[in-house]
Amino acid sequence: MDAQNHIGENTCGSLLNKLQEIWDEVGESDEERDKMLLQIDQECLDVYKRKVEQAAKSRAQLRQSLSDAKLKLFSLLSALGEKSFTGIPEKTSGTIKEQLAAIAPILEQLWKQKEERIKVFSNVQSLIQNICREIAGDFSSNDQTGTYAVDESDLTLEKLDKYQSQLQDLQKEKSERLDKVLKLVSTVHDLCAVLGMDFFSTVTEVHPSLNDFKDVHSKSICNGTLARLATTVLTLKEDKQQRLHKLQELASQLIDLWNLMDTPLVERRLFDHVTYNMSTSVDDVTVPGALALDLIEQAEVEVERLDNLKASRMKEIAFKKQAELEEIFSHAHIEIDSEAAREKIMSMVDSGNIEPTELLADMDNEIAKAKEEALGRKDILDKVEKWMSACEEESWLEDYNRVPISVLLCSLRVSLELVV
Repeated sequence: MDAQNHIGENTCGSLLNKLQEIWDEVGESDEERDKMLLQIDQECLDVYKRKVEQAAKSRAQLRQSLSDAKLKLFSLLSALGEKSFTGIPEKTSGTIKEQLAAIAPILEQLWKQKEERIKVFSNVQSLIQNICREIAGDFSSNDQTGTYAVDESDLTLEKLDKYQSQLQDLQKEKSERLDKVLKLVSTVHDLCAVLGMDFFSTVTEVHPSLNDFKDVHSKSICNGTLARLATTVLTLKEDKQQRLHKLQELASQLIDLWNLMDTPLVERRLFDHVTYNMSTSVDDVTVPGALALDLIEQAEVEVERLDNLKASRMKEIAFKKQAELEEIFSHAHIEIDSEAAREKIMSMVDSGNIEPTELLADMDNEIAKAKEEALGRKDILDKVEKWMSACEEESWLEDYNRVPISVLLCSLRVSLELVV
């Protein structure tokens, strides 16, 4: 009640009455009173004008806010591609504040949706950019955690689908490139193992990321790396072919020298790792270190050693075969000039005009012919031997018949005493 009385007391009419009372008590003239009342009316009018102007300005601002809100709403809907957004208020009438109140929650929802859509676009486009850089071999500005500048005017799902489709294609290409890189690296590893080479230094020269200690997904997959890897594989395969050919030549020389000098089996087994791949194809050589340089050098040293030893042992081997030939002729009762044959062998070996292998091959041929000739004489020699045996037996009987009985008895007695 006090508040109402206070308001009632402060109305324009009550205040005017109080003013009249004051003027009456003071004795203010009518002219002054009219002047002051006119002034009061003007001041009241000015106050109303200011309030009207403020209200009009506020209305204009609200109208602009509503217009801006509607513009933002349709801009967001257009950017997000929400052609049939169900949250748009159908009510377009009512006060400005009511319309703003209806649009505000929708704008907030669309702003959140836009921010989420921007994050998705930024992530997808960043992944696309990073994969493109990996394929191009450009790691200078590759930042997986950075944000990508997104075109906010088009955040439609159709455009997002295009980016995601592009990302899938790039991820597939990356996966295929990575498979190629890993297969080539595996081939380099196998070849280095067979050749006895350092795998890590070999692949690191191609690209540092190919080291096995690196994460598989951080390996370089660009065209340059693939080309260098392919070249490395080709070079290593050529080295493998050349080394195998060299090793097979050395193995062949070793076998010839061993056969030439009748090298014991125990010594030959020391080089089984050399002769093992004697007739192996290049693709079948997979044992680590099988074509290492030190192994080839070891075989070269052994060939050189045997080659030097061959000259000093050649006379011994040739004389051994000559003895075998003389024994065959002796059993076949064929006369030969052994001394002349040995002098000829010494002369041929000392002169170096004939390869030791050719000399021994010629002697082997002579031995084969001698054996054949001896075999042809076997029947005649057997008959001669039987005839000589018969002759010896007949001679013995004749000598036996000529011995006196007393001598035979004496001989028998001595024999019996020796037995006793």
